[in-house]
Amino acid sequence: MHDIVLFGATGYTGKLIARYLAGIEGLGWAVAGRDRDRLEALGHGVPVLVADVDDAASIAALARQARVVITTVGPYVRYGEPLVAACAEAGTHYVDLTGEPEFVDRMYLRHHERAAASGAKIVHACGFDSIPYDLGVLYTVGELPEGVPLKVSAFLRGGGRPSGGTFHSAVTSMSRARQMAETGLRRRAAETRPSGRTVDVLPGLPRFVGGYALPMPTIDPQIVGRSAWALDRYGPDFTYRQYMTVRRLPGALALAGGATALGMLAQLGPTREWLLNRLKPGEGPTPEERARSWFKLTFLGEGGGVRVVTEVAGRDPGYGGTAVMVAEAALCLAFDDTPQVSGQVTTATAMGGPLIERLSRTRALTFSVRS
Repeated sequence: MHDIVLFGATGYTGKLIARYLAGIEGLGWAVAGRDRDRLEALGHGVPVLVADVDDAASIAALARQARVVITTVGPYVRYGEPLVAACAEAGTHYVDLTGEPEFVDRMYLRHHERAAASGAKIVHACGFDSIPYDLGVLYTVGELPEGVPLKVSAFLRGGGRPSGGTFHSAVTSMSRARQMAETGLRRRAAETRPSGRTVDVLPGLPRFVGGYALPMPTIDPQIVGRSAWALDRYGPDFTYRQYMTVRRLPGALALAGGATALGMLAQLGPTREWLLNRLKPGEGPTPEERARSWFKLTFLGEGGGVRVVTEVAGRDPGYGGTAVMVAEAALCLAFDDTPQVSGQVTTATAMGGPLIERLSRTRALTFSVRS
């Protein structure tokens, strides 16, 4: 039995995660994927497990040999379900890097109940999507009064560029807007939510707050909302808004126009293929580009007459930072005293404070109260 098995270790982000895990003394871990030669060529001297998402027996065997599985194999809506199903069945904790709402909702509908029964924690979005947001809101809520309506707004600034795998996942999600909406409706109909409480995480309107703040059409508000439904600490009435902040109007217009154009091009087969050929899986920013990447999330929290400003910051949000985040999430599940929950859960409900402590200790993220 391995403490952690990394599935997809030869991909762009997988190599960064493997390098990080290799530096942890005494960790019992293994790498897994389709190609034994490529896995052995990584040179970490750890066990190699050969597994393929098209071979259910190999995926089931992988899940049975791990306490926690990390997977980087996406787009997850195409390749992710076999491993979720195997971990739910085996009682093995699972973490991934998905930012695909359709996949997350589909996995809840198909595998949440089995995971809850087996004791497995299925934790999606354990990278830049959505750890800084989910844990940043949890941290901010902890600075506000209990038992009162709370409102939190998040404002992101940063710089960096995507890898091929991230880009392919984003374009795939944009091309499946109808399926995403239908799956989301089925999930909302199936979920049981506590009565007497409200949670509102709908996109807000653009605003000016030291810059042009634009709503972010990402999975993060959905993740934050599920944490708010699950945790009484978020109060009887919780509202969350999330924005990307751009200092100057031309930059804001370019960002909004680019996102709109990308979404439109992703809808048609020929233009979607053209987009996907611009950046291939396995490609990504150079070490020098990663070293220049950064992000800063500012949270404004209000409730019970109290106003607080907190900050979550880090370097290289997309890759070096994401590699540390997902690795530390897996280590937290493997070794720390975490909340006694199971099924499909968020990072805030599955790990919460212990993961904040880990990420702060490694300096992957800094959490601070500004005022």
